[in-house]
Amino acid sequence: MSRLGKAIRSHREINRTNRELARAISNAATPAMRDELIMVAQRNNGFGPRT
Repeated sequence: MSRLGKAIRSHREINRTNRELARAISNAATPAMRDELIMVAQRNNGFGPRT
């Protein structure tokens, strides 16, 4: 796969992860769960992995 193709695929994967994590944060059952999800997002330098 070309370098451009890999970059596009990586970008899409990061965006998909960001959307899922944002959805989980907004639908968290408790404030504690929301805080835990936010901490997970912060540990990952934002939401998604960076390569």
